[in-house]
Amino acid sequence: MRAKIKKIFFIVLGCTGVGLGAVGAVVPMLPAFPFLLLAAFSFAKSSEKLHTWFINTQLYKKNLESYVQGRGMTWEVKIRVMITVTVLMTIGLTMMMLKSLYIPCAILGGVWLFHILYFVFGVKTLKE
Repeated sequence: MRAKIKKIFFIVLGCTGVGLGAVGAVVPMLPAFPFLLLAAFSFAKSSEKLHTWFINTQLYKKNLESYVQGRGMTWEVKIRVMITVTVLMTIGLTMMMLKSLYIPCAILGGVWLFHILYFVFGVKTLKE
């Protein structure tokens, strides 16, 4: 019984990740990458059939396949991810600054800096 609930949970989580990733592939303010990574993880945990289906979709192949295989990302994809996260974090940072929450701002700034450094230096860059 418990295994069945866990499987259903991961299937729902994977479907949510695919849905948000599909929207993120079209909408510039929503990053597709983390949602597709969530979907890949969830489907791998829940169902071999769903996992096989997902890794054969164009959405996966275009946004995630090269990263998961350890080859890296193109500069175009890296920049799109960094810009999206920067814009979203700037909105959060602005809202916290208006409330004079300086320690959370510093933490968010550190997370942002780590994010940028990771994508610039930690993720391999593919030639287009």
